[in-house]
Amino acid sequence: QVQLVESGGGSVQPGGSLRLSCAASESIFDFNTMGWYRQAPGNERDMVALIGREGGSNYANAVRGRFAISRDTAKNTIYLQMNSVKSEDTAVYFCYADRGMTRYWGQGTQVTASS
Repeated sequence: QVQLVESGGGSVQPGGSLRLSCAASESIFDFNTMGWYRQAPGNERDMVALIGREGGSNYANAVRGRFAISRDTAKNTIYLQMNSVKSEDTAVYFCYADRGMTRYWGQGTQVTASS
C-alpha cells in the first residue's frame, strides 16, 4: 500500500514563505508523476505543481514564478517551496503520485496565508 505523508503546512503571513514535504513509502522512481494539488473550501481540487520521473516540472499559472517543486531521490521525498505567498494560496495541499492508471493521495496539509 503506497503511502504519501505530507508535512510543513501551517500559517504564514502574506509575502512569506513555507516549504511543504511529501515522503513516499517507496522509491519515487516507481511513479510516473508526483506533485501537489490544493483545494480551498467550496472549490475543486486543482493542480499546483507536478514533477515527472525524468525531473521535468509543470506549474499552474497562479503559482508559476513563486512556487518551486523539487525532490530528493535518496529520501523518496518531494517538496514544494512556496514564496511570496498570497491570501488566495490558502487551501489544503495534497501530495499526489500516479503509476499507470492508479492515483495516490496524501492526507493533506493545511496552509493558511493571513495577516
